[in-house]
Amino acid sequence: MAENPTIETDVLVVGAGPAGLLLAGDLAAAGIGVTLLEKRATESNLTRAFAVHARSLEMLDARGLAEDLIATGRPLSELRMFDRLAVELHRLPTRFPFVLITPQYNVERLLHERAEKAGATILRGTEVTGLRQDADGVTLETAGGTAYRARYAVGTDGVHSTVRDLLGLPFPGESVVDSVLLADVRLEREPEGTITVGANESGFAFLAPFGDGWYRVIAWDRHHKVPDGTAPSIEQISAIATAAIGEDFGLHDARWTSTFHSDERQVPNYRSGRVFLAGDAAHCHSPAGGQGMNTGLQDAANLSWKLAAVLRGRATDALLDTYQTERHPVGRMVLRSSGALIRLALAESVPTRALRGALGAISSHLDPVAERGARMVSGIGISYPAPKDTHPQTGKRVPDLRLTALSRPAEDAPAAPERLYEALRAGKFVLVSNDELAATAPWADRLVFAAPADPHGKLRDTVLLIRPDGYVAWAGVDPGQNELRTALTGWLGAPATA
Repeated sequence: MAENPTIETDVLVVGAGPAGLLLAGDLAAAGIGVTLLEKRATESNLTRAFAVHARSLEMLDARGLAEDLIATGRPLSELRMFDRLAVELHRLPTRFPFVLITPQYNVERLLHERAEKAGATILRGTEVTGLRQDADGVTLETAGGTAYRARYAVGTDGVHSTVRDLLGLPFPGESVVDSVLLADVRLEREPEGTITVGANESGFAFLAPFGDGWYRVIAWDRHHKVPDGTAPSIEQISAIATAAIGEDFGLHDARWTSTFHSDERQVPNYRSGRVFLAGDAAHCHSPAGGQGMNTGLQDAANLSWKLAAVLRGRATDALLDTYQTERHPVGRMVLRSSGALIRLALAESVPTRALRGALGAISSHLDPVAERGARMVSGIGISYPAPKDTHPQTGKRVPDLRLTALSRPAEDAPAAPERLYEALRAGKFVLVSNDELAATAPWADRLVFAAPADPHGKLRDTVLLIRPDGYVAWAGVDPGQNELRTALTGWLGAPATA
């Protein structure tokens, strides 16, 4: 009997959620062979995530998807969590000073279309059952008997990650709240706001629209627990919503109900040899603040360009270790911040509930506190560690700079990008400088070169080398050509010509 075939590619991705789809699309767009394996045979319209924050919208803008996604949802300039505690977003220094309310499946649809168009192979109904790795690559075995072989593999297969289990990695943490009730319902009366949230001493309730007449309701009552996997009744959900919000808006006709528990967990190492974990496979936390899907998308954006650089021979394997040093602290921060929020939301004691109200009143009047909270929840306040004695901008997120071309392109050349996130759509590094620097010519195949639209602004003497994920790789004040060439070689690899 002939042995089952082994199919080879460059990168294997397991799990077709938002993180896996973004990662696969990035790699395919960079010319890397990528196969995505998904256990589910069909796409699901069930979703827990509804919030797409500003930093994720910037990442999607860098892939030409932000406007299409915004058209599917409703932007909110304020994210209200419970009582008077809210995060104001309208003053954020971003093109997207809001949180977009849209079901997760809209994000997945756009990323799926992009990945397939770029050439990624997406195989549904393919369950991974075994994993072996050696010095040269990773082999994944599937329930159908076919094996897949690649240089690297990434597990983006959720909280119950098969890849993480096959690696034998611990997932330490604890359950924060159990017996959370979920349902998709119709309403007799439409709420005034897009998101409706309420909390009292017994529990909380949350209502969000799908945009097609259906609403997702999430409800929890500390005194009435339902075992996981049990389908709660519409009467149970209605009672909790009424107590927490003040009314249930006539919810009826539930097409689906379920229960789940929310954990706070994080794998100690996002990398194990040639295998990486991203998204919920690497970290999970409470839904407070709506940061789960967003953190996974940004994990994928951080890892994708690094894998492409290594596979193209433009960086050493050591670059992949920075995925752990950059993203693990972010995951830990989200665990702590969302954990603090959910504990305030679930507070039972009178003093803690009083503190919750006081925090809401204080934060709304302290601009620095409110602004820092908004930056961190939205993701635009996140930066990465930089080596000592480097420019202060190193590791920082770059806003959507207005750009201009330094020299007139040929008549048949495409128009020069007018914004940084348009320039990033090429999937390359972007060099922003006021000078026509001949030193960059040997890297023209992997570099977009542009000038700030305001030559006399803050960047008049500063040169920024911006990574494909929108963070500063290197910066210098009026650097010489040798200094610039050293930086370009370090980040982009050896020059193409002498």
